Amino acid sequence: MNGVVLVTGASRGIGAAVARLAGSRGYAVGVNYRNGAEEAKEVVADIRMAGSQAVAVEADVARETEVERLFAAVEAELGPLTALVANAGITGGMRRVEDIDEALVEQVLAINVTGCILCVREAVRRFSTKRGGKGGAIVTVSSIASTLGAAGEYVHYAASKGAVDSFTIGLAREVAGEGIRVNAVNPGLIKTGIHAAAGAPDRVDRLAATIPMGRGGEAIEVAETVLWLLSAAASYVTGALVPVCGGR
Repeated sequence: MNGVVLVTGASRGIGAAVARLAGSRGYAVGVNYRNGAEEAKEVVADIRMAGSQAVAVEADVARETEVERLFAAVEAELGPLTALVANAGITGGMRRVEDIDEALVEQVLAINVTGCILCVREAVRRFSTKRGGKGGAIVTVSSIASTLGAAGEYVHYAASKGAVDSFTIGLAREVAGEGIRVNAVNPGLIKTGIHAAAGAPDRVDRLAATIPMGRGGEAIEVAETVLWLLSAAASYVTGALVPVCGGR
């Protein structure tokens, strides 16, 4: 077994692709979800069919007590964690800044920023050699929107991912001497259900011409990058923001 990885927001999209690929690579996988219990069960079933252990745990990463319960539940079932993929996130829908309100901003920041930080905090507490841990790897899932800005679509989402980028860089430097590597992937236009959830199911096809490679990406292409960052092959990589965006 390669270790135990917790993937947040793993019932669909990039998270599900990461969880399945991790299982196929020999990881025991904690599959976190907030909605989509049936989809999470399917991910777990696929991982088990591949010969690895997996457990699905419902938890809202924006709530501290639920994050603590999530980590405890995964470790009780699978053993000590060795890796975390902080993937859970929402766009908050497509709208201009003039049309957003306080509730939307709070929701996006709670899940995309607070949720990410709380989950990573729990991982650091377990991994840090300074605290008696054995080290570990953390990957945050950001977005290329953090540098492009997503004007006219979801600047509020882009801003939340900018925070994830800053957090990743700072934390990587903070814990580099404690056996923990922290990196981010920054996906571009990826073919997942997140676009339909935001109200634009045709978004990837509509914007394909703006991508230098001429096509949208697949969730598995992001997952492959995540698994590389978790692996020993990336042993000297930390504080990196890896674009997986076809050159966009």
